[in-house]
Amino acid sequence: MKKWLPRAGWAVLVLLLTGVVGLMTWEPLFATQGAAPTERRYSAEILRDEYGVPHIYGKTDADVAFGVAMAHAEDDFSTLQDVIAMSRGRYGAIAGQDGAAIDYVYYLLDARGTAKRHFPQLPADTQALFNAYAAGLNRYAEDHSSELKLTNLFPVDGEDVAAGFALRQPFFYGLNNVIEPLVKGDALLPEFGPPIREGNVPAPDAVPTTKTASFSRPGPLPMGEEAAMSGSNAFAIAPKKSGDGVTRLVSNSHQPWRGGVAWYEMVVESGEGWHFAGANFPGSPFPFLGHNENLGWTNTVNRPDLVDVYKLELDPTGTKYRLDGKWLPLEQTTVTLPVKVGPLVLPVRRTVYRSAHGPVIINGKGAFAFRYAGIDNIGQLDAYYRLNKAKNYSEWRSILARMDIPSTNFLYGDREGNIAYVYNAAIPDRKVGPDWRRVLPGDDSSLIWSRTVDFGKLPQYFNPASGWLFNSNNNPFSAAGPGSDLSPDSVAPELGVELKTTNRARRAAKLMAATPVIDRTNLERIKYDMGYERAGYVADMLDAVAALDLRGDPELAKAQKLLANWDLTANDVGPADALSLLMIKPYMSAEYQNKPLPDVREELTSAVNLLQTHFGRLDPPMSDLLRLRQGKVDLPLDGGSDTLRASTLWDVDPDGRLSVKHGDSFIMFMEWEKGKPVRSQSIQPFGSATTRPNSPHFTDQAALFVDHKLKTVHFWRPDAEEKAASRKVVTSR
Repeated sequence: MKKWLPRAGWAVLVLLLTGVVGLMTWEPLFATQGAAPTERRYSAEILRDEYGVPHIYGKTDADVAFGVAMAHAEDDFSTLQDVIAMSRGRYGAIAGQDGAAIDYVYYLLDARGTAKRHFPQLPADTQALFNAYAAGLNRYAEDHSSELKLTNLFPVDGEDVAAGFALRQPFFYGLNNVIEPLVKGDALLPEFGPPIREGNVPAPDAVPTTKTASFSRPGPLPMGEEAAMSGSNAFAIAPKKSGDGVTRLVSNSHQPWRGGVAWYEMVVESGEGWHFAGANFPGSPFPFLGHNENLGWTNTVNRPDLVDVYKLELDPTGTKYRLDGKWLPLEQTTVTLPVKVGPLVLPVRRTVYRSAHGPVIINGKGAFAFRYAGIDNIGQLDAYYRLNKAKNYSEWRSILARMDIPSTNFLYGDREGNIAYVYNAAIPDRKVGPDWRRVLPGDDSSLIWSRTVDFGKLPQYFNPASGWLFNSNNNPFSAAGPGSDLSPDSVAPELGVELKTTNRARRAAKLMAATPVIDRTNLERIKYDMGYERAGYVADMLDAVAALDLRGDPELAKAQKLLANWDLTANDVGPADALSLLMIKPYMSAEYQNKPLPDVREELTSAVNLLQTHFGRLDPPMSDLLRLRQGKVDLPLDGGSDTLRASTLWDVDPDGRLSVKHGDSFIMFMEWEKGKPVRSQSIQPFGSATTRPNSPHFTDQAALFVDHKLKTVHFWRPDAEEKAASRKVVTSR
């Protein structure tokens, strides 16, 4: 017996060790082995300018796409791996539970199936572009195996990259704000669809189970508060308004400063006519905004109603659902999600469901299907590629008219002096009658739409009489000023176009309408404005603070008095700027996400505690509080949440400082002067190599960024060669 016990103990120990080793090694073995694209040789030249921005040249567009992947991997292979892991349902093996949640959505939306069905149907040159980009990632991974986060993540092909697009595209208009409440099984989902007119919000008891809403865009997927708070500004000025005959377009995106939807700047040029300066997100072979020789565009997030939710009636077995009086089988697939916990990766089994409507989530309240714009469509892969190479407004507009890009406003300018704004949205062509804002009955197939509304029905402007256009994530009926703005009555209400506005939009509309000549100096003044209008949630916050009875709390009473005398700016001049910065953000967040306004006393107490704890005063300079931090760089920032100069979101560091992580990100000023080639300037918060601390371009743009300065974009090759800091040729094997 005594001899047997040690043997049994050793056996148990061996079994435990075997189990641990298995949990440490199963995931790469279980994962489907990727395949490299069909072998062909690629060659690209990567020239980096004085700020490390890659200028990528190649004989063919595919050669350039190969070079885009290589250049981006040199600067941020870490994030590219995250994006590829998501496109293969393996992100949980890197990011744990949060990553597994994204992997669940990958299977729920059938991102792989969408890519598999439609990637082979894309034009041959678009497929070639994506396969070349995949080949670039493979080449870098092969040459830098020590940087790999997961075994067997590479090789990948164009279909893998396409699957990433299929997963990510609906999150830019807030799909997560439908999925998350359904997964949680919330009894009442927040109000969905276009936010209705201010002052006309139904009481809670008047809103039974409804859908959810917000506008979004980010981490590797646009999720959480960063998604809901994402925004942008865009301005287009026609020659007749610019004072010097120059057409100007300003791209001022507000995105996270790190991660899978942080901008990466580049200039590309091929022997096949692809010549473009702009920025992309990790996982894309082409820029999503910027300019070519003839035209340019930029984007801002819009908030149309692009998602519908249906409640299904299941049979007693839970395996069938009723549709048009018939019981149909509910599609079920069991998937394994990898969840990293310390050194282990746990396999978690989940079942995903689909009906004729689309993906299905079953929770304690029942079974809910949802349908969304862009479902089972990856046409945007080709659309953005064609936009990059468009030569004039007519060609550019015809590409948008395909409705392959599910959402985002487009503002446009060109060398001919044209400016335009398209409220781009693949709005479902819904039948008139049902209340599409609410959860719909799932047993009526007539509610399952399959087409989008006609492109011509979308709000759009072309060369307005005012000579200017803007958007700051507001409704499209304030865009060109008095006398040029579209009327809300010009758009059918069933299209679900939002009617809300933002503080930035109020400021932009006011400042632009009051400026007789919007020249370069005035345009910069407007773009970097840091003022608030006393309206909307800003007025709500100030009124709520003023109404507090603080006779028993002298410290809060001091804060109340400070805010009563606030000058409504975030420019680091007034004594109340730091306090107001802390108070504005939670109110903006609630308004943007259609949530109840926060408890004003709680927020004021929190703000006062932070300032007193870390500064010993209620009125420190705002720039002491608000910081740009990256590595050893620690610089003062200005601007606030929802000002035109945007410092939107931050982390509170241990020293109480606010380390900004979201706001003004990639900024580009584009100019077309008659008889002269296009010119542009740009800036980013950090640099081109945001995850490479040893790179000289880790933070080399930061000082310019905080000083409201721009750097020159070397669009034309002779200029790029003159400023070249390095150059090399990269090839496939």
